[in-house]
Amino acid sequence: MAKKSKRPSTYLYPVPVILATCGIEKPNIITLAWVGTVCSEPPTVGIGVRPARYSHGLIEKTGEFVINIPGEDLLEVTDHCGQVSGRDVDKFAAFGLTPAPASVVKAPLIVECHVNMECKVVQKIPLGAHDLFLGEVVAVHIDEGVLDETGRRVDYGKAKPFVLTFGEYRGLGEAMGTYGYSVKQ
Repeated sequence: MAKKSKRPSTYLYPVPVILATCGIEKPNIITLAWVGTVCSEPPTVGIGVRPARYSHGLIEKTGEFVINIPGEDLLEVTDHCGQVSGRDVDKFAAFGLTPAPASVVKAPLIVECHVNMECKVVQKIPLGAHDLFLGEVVAVHIDEGVLDETGRRVDYGKAKPFVLTFGEYRGLGEAMGTYGYSVKQ
């Protein structure tokens, strides 16, 4: 099949969609899709945030954030959180989300999200349009109802996270295999 050349762009797809919480006195929520795991030891994630965003200043000031992973039931709320600024709107109140105290950081968790990862910023890297905040995961909270039968891992069929691909939200399909299945006998 012939390939068509394109100008350099962000063609990595799909990407996870999360709600990041930040701030202490006036906590905020920002919808992000420039998100990913960058290291396993210590567990570290990266989030890309434009410097002009209200949340950017909150994360820079406090040195922390929480990644909250919404399920499909929060798709509309997640999208809406990305359409308004926390400078003008209390997103917790406006969208019926419940803040809960975190165990290590001061930014709140979102109760309605099945997975919450508390993060402390270990580095900020200016990249251009976005700054990359690298956050060490210092605590994780998972709703028991979305754990697998072993109680050790998230059952994504129950949690129903979603992804973004070229401006379109999509759910995750059926599992196609497990890590290492191609070499297991």
